[in-house]
Amino acid sequence: MATLLRRALRPLGGLPGGPWPTADVPLRAGSHGAGLLYPDHIPTSPLQKALLAAGSAGMALYNPYRHDMVAVLGETTGHRTLKVLRDQMRRDPEGAQILQERPRISLSTLDLGKLQSLPEGSLGREYLRFLDENRVSPDTRAPTRFVDDEELAYVIQRYREVHDMLHTLLGMPTNILGEIVVKWFEAVQTGLPMCILGAVFGPIRLSARSLQVLVSELIPWAVQNGRRAPSVLNVYYERRWDQPLGALREELGITAPPMHIRGMA
Repeated sequence: MATLLRRALRPLGGLPGGPWPTADVPLRAGSHGAGLLYPDHIPTSPLQKALLAAGSAGMALYNPYRHDMVAVLGETTGHRTLKVLRDQMRRDPEGAQILQERPRISLSTLDLGKLQSLPEGSLGREYLRFLDENRVSPDTRAPTRFVDDEELAYVIQRYREVHDMLHTLLGMPTNILGEIVVKWFEAVQTGLPMCILGAVFGPIRLSARSLQVLVSELIPWAVQNGRRAPSVLNVYYERRWDQPLGALREELGITAPPMHIRGMA
């Protein structure tokens, strides 16, 4: 599979490595060179996309922490689903505003001092706590490259950048079990093939105890919440930092997880 992926990338000049562009630059249509629709765009043919999808799927299944491969898989398999998500955003007032203004979530756009000063229990404070406790950064999200539509490219970029927000909303840590639970929620919410793939095949590496808990309690909870909640892509989180997290969960119909899973894997 790795060979297949290298073959697909060879005519494209390879995947550009870091440093990635700052995330305060919105994805917009414009002149970015011959055939380029947005910064970092790599135009690809249907055959190249198929090869990229096959190679990245194999690598992502072998190592779920290869976020670069997961990103490529999402971009090369989710075109139709991204159009559905984009249309949902267009029909929602808050979602339409997000599409128009193209906010980005990164260390360069976040006011960490302001988030720290917010009241305990607010979305912003709890999001910052999640980042600190799990030692993660919003800057680790790869830029979109293989989506041949600049608006859809923003939709999948937005999905990536609110991923940690979903961890905060669902109360899920970043261990394997927590990531799988979030993937089940995302699979129901978005229908993206990469989310479905991660939800179905992610549990392969779980211990027997964690697998039993996942199947009997956590998957039903994630699926139920995913179906009940409106599209989480239609929430303008940056304008809700001071909203109590409990109030936002209630607004979205998200209930507390059935158990504490931080120490499980």
